[in-house]
Amino acid sequence: MKLPRRQFLHLAGGAAALPTFSRLARAQVYPARPVRIVVGFPAGGTSDIVARVLGQWLSERLGQQFVIENRPGAGSNLATEAVARAVPDGYTLLLIGGANTINATLFDKLNFDFLRDITPVASVFETPLVVEVNPSVPVRTIPEFITYAKGNPGKLNFATPGVGTPPHVAGELFKMMTGMEMLHVPYRGTGPMLTDLIGGQVQVAFDPLPASIEHIRAGKLRALAVTTASRSEALPSIPSASESVAGYVASNWYGFAAPKTTPSDIIDSRSQDQSTTRGVRWYAIHKFARRFHEICRRRHRKMGQGHPGG
Repeated sequence: MKLPRRQFLHLAGGAAALPTFSRLARAQVYPARPVRIVVGFPAGGTSDIVARVLGQWLSERLGQQFVIENRPGAGSNLATEAVARAVPDGYTLLLIGGANTINATLFDKLNFDFLRDITPVASVFETPLVVEVNPSVPVRTIPEFITYAKGNPGKLNFATPGVGTPPHVAGELFKMMTGMEMLHVPYRGTGPMLTDLIGGQVQVAFDPLPASIEHIRAGKLRALAVTTASRSEALPSIPSASESVAGYVASNWYGFAAPKTTPSDIIDSRSQDQSTTRGVRWYAIHKFARRFHEICRRRHRKMGQGHPGG
């Protein structure tokens, strides 16, 4: 799906890291060759959209290509392991998100430790999920949705881009809090999931807003609610799910990370003077890396207690 850059940045409005990325253009050495951004999900989903829009944005400002490499599988674990084992020179980055913190509690045995082997670099933005249905489902509000599901057991299939992804966890939480039943149908990424949702093979999804908004505006999907505590500026007429289900809040977040032993002069130039220091450095990282690392730790602990998203 093509998403215009201006529209994407509007969806990501309020993301503090984006303005600071402009400081990358002043780096005196880095990057000296193309940078690889590894994405743990297939093309067409929100993670892929985020990586490609920001990769193009960085390429234009830094004069080097930021190349997107999709390595889907195991809920982004394959991509994370690949980056954890990559040469820590600043030329391999990982797009991270809610799935990374979920996986740490979902999988008993991983070949890496997210907090030990990966260094968060910069927070990009946080986005609501959208509770959406195929237009053939005769509901337009969350109360109607709950009533219909309870009155028609077995009729609703709930699609996700994979087991353990933020949309899966958000949907399971919604089921638990409302007492309704839906059959979970996991897909290998958002793209095939949306294809079947639009085609009517499945009826319901909890999808990050950037991937679904054009389908909603085109009438191919019907949005019932967003999952953040307040309404989204991108869809101001769509209520928050918490307006009908008290306490229900979920979201997905995105950021960049690097292998753990990536040199500190790339990750954090905090101890150096920005106007005179020569060498490799990321100004966005200088400001946000340590704070973002603590945010990731908090989200890691939070997922261990069973709460999705931010």
